[in-house]
Amino acid sequence: MKFTEEHEWLVADGNIVTVGITEHASEQLGDVVFVELPDAETTVSTDDEVAVIESVKAASEILAPLDGEIVEVNEAVVENPGLVNEDPLGDGWFFKMRIEDPSVLDELMDDAAYKKFIG
Repeated sequence: MKFTEEHEWLVADGNIVTVGITEHASEQLGDVVFVELPDAETTVSTDDEVAVIESVKAASEILAPLDGEIVEVNEAVVENPGLVNEDPLGDGWFFKMRIEDPSVLDELMDDAAYKKFIG
């Protein structure tokens, strides 16, 4: 698992990367009440806004962590946004994307670096 400074987690299976938000981010947001996800087959660039998440505290944009193509979205979190709070590192994932070069993940934080980042 890799992490971004925007509190997203990424897990790669070959060149398919699953993306969600960290437990820390879900705790900071509070109860999630709405999730809007991108359409599958959408091409995105790093830092493009790809999803919106709203909680009782705030609305946040989810940015594309890498360049690639959205290949699958998790409709379960659209139907039940609470999954983001209940299981942010599992069933609460947002989308899967195809990337060209999995080695770009090496530039992201590992678990130890992310824990240090959030202090």
